[in-house]
Amino acid sequence: MAEAIGADEILVRIPSRLEILDVVDKVASAIAEHMEFPEEEANSIANSVIEAGTNAIQHGHFLDADLPVDFLFQIGADALRVRVSDQGPGFDVEAVLRSDPTSPDSLLASRGRGIFIMKSLMDEVSFEMLPRRGCTVVLTKRLKRGS
Repeated sequence: MAEAIGADEILVRIPSRLEILDVVDKVASAIAEHMEFPEEEANSIANSVIEAGTNAIQHGHFLDADLPVDFLFQIGADALRVRVSDQGPGFDVEAVLRSDPTSPDSLLASRGRGIFIMKSLMDEVSFEMLPRRGCTVVLTKRLKRGS
């Protein structure tokens, strides 16, 4: 389920099952702790990774457990980058980014705030779409060392 790709990369591949995201949460938290992120930032990383994974499972794979979701943790000297990839149809990123997650309609909706949450918790969030081949969410958190 988890394998070292290189000296600074760890790949975790899970079936599209929401209950397995707890494993990914523990991996994200352990990596953040190993990199010495403060607790609040480690929680932000784990929450964002779980949100991206939830979106991949629910919206990318429509809960099809036969389709895997990949979590590639890229550990750098000054940053952690996590690439969460599915094989789903993708989505219109620009339309989602134009929507106002704080509007009364959005606040009452049961869905639609995940990207806003990830963007508020991480230093960078980007999307790579491959039509009919999937979506990758790239989450980046920089390590701010004390001076």
